[in-house]
Amino acid sequence: MLSEIILWINNHLVEVLGTIFGILYIFFSIKQNIWCWPVGLITSLLYVYVFFISKFYADMGLQAYYVFVSIYGWYFWLYGGKKNKTDNLEVTVTDLKLGIILFIVNAVFFVIIAYVLVNFTDSPLPYWDAFTTALSLVATWMLARKIIEHWILWVVVDTVSLALYFYKGLYATVILFTVYTILAIIGYFEWRKDLKKI
Repeated sequence: MLSEIILWINNHLVEVLGTIFGILYIFFSIKQNIWCWPVGLITSLLYVYVFFISKFYADMGLQAYYVFVSIYGWYFWLYGGKKNKTDNLEVTVTDLKLGIILFIVNAVFFVIIAYVLVNFTDSPLPYWDAFTTALSLVATWMLARKIIEHWILWVVVDTVSLALYFYKGLYATVILFTVYTILAIIGYFEWRKDLKKI
């Protein structure tokens, strides 16, 4: 039994490392710790490979996007809230106008990604892959801007994603996304404590 576990870990080492770094990433995100961005960068680079091998092409593309958003988020968390040298970026809420814009952006992303996956790839679940990818694009941008509702989007994305990864036999990633779902709920309530009062 132990030898089978070791063999499985050896055969899925990149996925296991991605899972470890992914859990660290979400922990740092909840704590609003700047280390979430470099750790997220490493996680994304590892998962580009994992999702390419698994033929989850939209998720692979999403991980490539995360590489760039990690750099943006890292910069924005350092400098985005600084009107003077002591200001930090505050947790905020989505107003109606921004909410409508993000809904439209998400819908456009979904249509484009679904079209590409259906017509140009052998993705086994193109519409679900497009759904989680489009919503993740929006949620990650919201994280970079410290908008609290991104945690709610992550609960939806993570729950759907863990079902998809179970279907594909990515069991370490199923564990990761189960943890992500739980931590997204915790993250929402942790961020509420620091929510900027308007």
